Amino acid sequence: MTRAPLRHSWRIALLACLSAASSWAAATGLQVSPTSLSLKATQNADGLWLSNTGDGVVHAQVRVYHWTQDASGDQRTPSQGLVISPPMLEIAAGGQQLIRVIRVGAPPSGTGAVEDAYRLAIDELPIDAPDSPGLHFVVHYSVPVFVEPVGAANVAPQLQWTLQREGQHAVLVVSNHGNGHAQVADVSFVDAAGRRTTIDPGLLGYVLPGSTMHWALKPSTAVFSQGGTLEVLINGQKTTQNLSLAGGSP
Repeated sequence: MTRAPLRHSWRIALLACLSAASSWAAATGLQVSPTSLSLKATQNADGLWLSNTGDGVVHAQVRVYHWTQDASGDQRTPSQGLVISPPMLEIAAGGQQLIRVIRVGAPPSGTGAVEDAYRLAIDELPIDAPDSPGLHFVVHYSVPVFVEPVGAANVAPQLQWTLQREGQHAVLVVSNHGNGHAQVADVSFVDAAGRRTTIDPGLLGYVLPGSTMHWALKPSTAVFSQGGTLEVLINGQKTTQNLSLAGGSP
């Protein structure tokens, strides 16, 4: 066999494998809206809509975790601080289901009370389908739920920003001294010469009240050595922060 027919036969085999793989993989249609909830101190419950945009039935379960942060980052522990109704559900193709998120007990209160935080783990459950063999992809959502403290006129973060050097990397350190969470997203750095560097075009993470988060940045320390301006979305609002890399130039 010559080389040309050999390459042609391999191409046919590859196309056959790709075609088979596409028939083995079943896509999911589970969607969640909204993607986060905030319960006011006077509010006992709220809801999420789970919808199925696929062509088959979806089974899902919802679990509750209390969400805190420490020096190691995000920590989640199973919790009964919220009740989910229903916690197990079945959604027909094209259908939707409302799940109720119900607060159990009193909201945070007292001097210095801050927002409490939970995560809802929403998992699609795999289904044994004899008529649809092969791979079945299932999805996982982690939905933040915040409970506001009693008597707070304004629930908001109060952030302190620093850039630190750790070896060859710059680390963004953000401390939250406010009574509400900060969602940190769409982060860019503009140096003193006006050069823009994208740090993270999506969600970098959250900083809960009373917590400090550390994020190692991909750009080299040279990008930050002369100082500049950090541009970032905090809870969807654009803000800027002047920063210099602690320790000076490399």
